[in-house]
Amino acid sequence: MDEIRSSHSKISGTAGVLAGALAGILSVALAGTALAHRLVQQAERPLLEATHLPPLLTTRDEEIALRYDVYCALSEAEADTPCSVEGAVFARAGDTGAFQEIAMRAERGASDSRYVARLPESIAGASAGFSYYAVFRSEGAGISTSTPAGGSAAPQRSRPLGRSIDVVLGAHSFGGQREADARVAEAAWGSGTAEVGLEQGRNLTPIGGSAFDVEEDGGVVVLDEANKRLLRWQRGAERPDSVPLEINGTLADMSIDKDGTVFVLETTGAHGKPLLRTFAPQGTSKATIAIAGRPSQVRVGPDGPVVLQSASAQWMPAEREGQPVSVSGQLSAGETGRPFSDGREIVILRNGDEVRVALVGGTGVRRSWVVQSGTPLAEVQLAEPHGTGVVLVTRVINDDRDEFVVLVLSRRGVVNRFSLDSADWAETAPLSRFRLQGSSLYQLGSTPAGLFVDRFDLEVE
Repeated sequence: MDEIRSSHSKISGTAGVLAGALAGILSVALAGTALAHRLVQQAERPLLEATHLPPLLTTRDEEIALRYDVYCALSEAEADTPCSVEGAVFARAGDTGAFQEIAMRAERGASDSRYVARLPESIAGASAGFSYYAVFRSEGAGISTSTPAGGSAAPQRSRPLGRSIDVVLGAHSFGGQREADARVAEAAWGSGTAEVGLEQGRNLTPIGGSAFDVEEDGGVVVLDEANKRLLRWQRGAERPDSVPLEINGTLADMSIDKDGTVFVLETTGAHGKPLLRTFAPQGTSKATIAIAGRPSQVRVGPDGPVVLQSASAQWMPAEREGQPVSVSGQLSAGETGRPFSDGREIVILRNGDEVRVALVGGTGVRRSWVVQSGTPLAEVQLAEPHGTGVVLVTRVINDDRDEFVVLVLSRRGVVNRFSLDSADWAETAPLSRFRLQGSSLYQLGSTPAGLFVDRFDLEVE
């Protein structure tokens, strides 16, 4: 059933789907990111983009308001001229059945055009949660967009937390950082065989060692994008092996499969479009796949690599059964949670000084936590299953400094908590500073002298 065409409104007659929503990460302010992108990148043709922080996890009796900041440009010459935009949300209880059209109203917000839809209680309060998507159209510009870009094929999915476990952090005490159990990799800046390349980044911040991962045997692999190679430290080795890669040398994320296959996600570069490059462990190129607009992470899923699209906060499959998935196929298969091989998904929502985390299975939310901080929170760097619980790493900030807080969460609440130096002298890919392997957490850090990877052993419940 095509729910859009079944409506009599102008919006419902639109079948166009535009994949371009603005960059950001679920754990950062999407509207602010979108505005920055709009200011630095002028439209070459009519442009209509909508940003939205989806309420992926909701609490009981919480009022559900879906807010969208919409940006419209008629042409490059009129990039700051607002377009007239109409919008509608299509929502339903659960994740099956027909969508109901929900009217939107305009209100003043972070952008010139903020649109708000309030869901009826029959949908917002459904025991199975709800799913929805939005469609915006500008008659003047002659274009339309759907958010998420997959529309009715891959709507946003919101789930109730149920009986969540509350974690109250209080005010953070800076300076009490934990020492590493081991330094497992270290390299100076440079172009030598055992060095990591350093290049000038945005806003005078240098870029070096844009991502890393930990192999099944405990070996550490750093993506040295400036020198277009991998540096692989075998377990216990002091010097790395160098593995050349056919990459563009831009800021990129990386993930390594159990068999050693390397996935490199180039989110930007001279090619102008995001690409996922696949390499054998020895660096031989195996495939290059076009990826839907503005991705931020690549991780290994149960059936190949999955990519997080920032604007929709959805995980998309890049491969299935060893075969590449087209861009349209990626968009139509987007899911809210990051999938794991045991059938579980993990869903996170950071909003202000609160982080909500849920482990989701076939019957819905299996276990959930609500973490509240007395100190402002920035991005969630890592959230991964750990036994029946979760390891969560988030950044805490004040006017003068920042640190990472590591929480090992279980059914009893917090079973382990410690702080780490941010150690981020050089820029990396946005969410590439931590990896969890077995019962150890690994951190990628940097100083003016070079790059390092430290290991922190966790208590096992």
